[in-house]
Amino acid sequence: MIRLKDVEKEYDNGTYALRGISLTIEDGEFVFLVGPSGSGKSTLIKLLTGEILPSSGRVIVNGFSLTKISDRQIPLLRRSIGVIFQDFRLIGKKTVYENLSFAMRAVGSSPRTIRTRIPYVLKLVGLEEKADQYPHELSGGEQQRVAIARALVNNPMTIIADEPTGNLDPARSLEIMRLLNRINELGTTVVIVTHERDLVNRFRKRVVLLENGLITGDGIGYDAK
Repeated sequence: MIRLKDVEKEYDNGTYALRGISLTIEDGEFVFLVGPSGSGKSTLIKLLTGEILPSSGRVIVNGFSLTKISDRQIPLLRRSIGVIFQDFRLIGKKTVYENLSFAMRAVGSSPRTIRTRIPYVLKLVGLEEKADQYPHELSGGEQQRVAIARALVNNPMTIIADEPTGNLDPARSLEIMRLLNRINELGTTVVIVTHERDLVNRFRKRVVLLENGLITGDGIGYDAK
């Protein structure tokens, strides 16, 4: 579960990115986080992944209180969260398999676990035939599927996707969103930051609208209030 209570974030330059927001996302939910540029979406994502701390208020993610988290708990928190970026962030000199293996070794997975988990995840994202290829040999949509596989490979409780379709054409964007929907149906909590109104409205999911650091809408559909 994700819970924010009266969360504020003021940066060192005096900019208020979040202004006392409260939000609960239950285990297994699928939530779109939308809003104009500068509304606080990126700040919220950084809070959820432990990259930054709130100026005040409480942030709890998968049982970890991020305002009181110890250094030794941060790797455990990050293992419980899979993050997908707009620009894929794959290692160009490593194959698809090696990219996923690297992510698993980073959290201490055993060679046996790596050998069994990677084929399962690649099949889930439809890339079981691409394990030995390099990122530059893949299409943009395939690279994003590798990024999704990497986010899934450590079996996280929550997937956070930051503009995962921002570099893709409409057909590939819909394909990626359907894949994330399927992952959610398997039990993983999914939180997606996006600006693509039409894409959001193709899915009857919860939409949280941020404007000027405040939550101004929370319901089904992009225009929910």
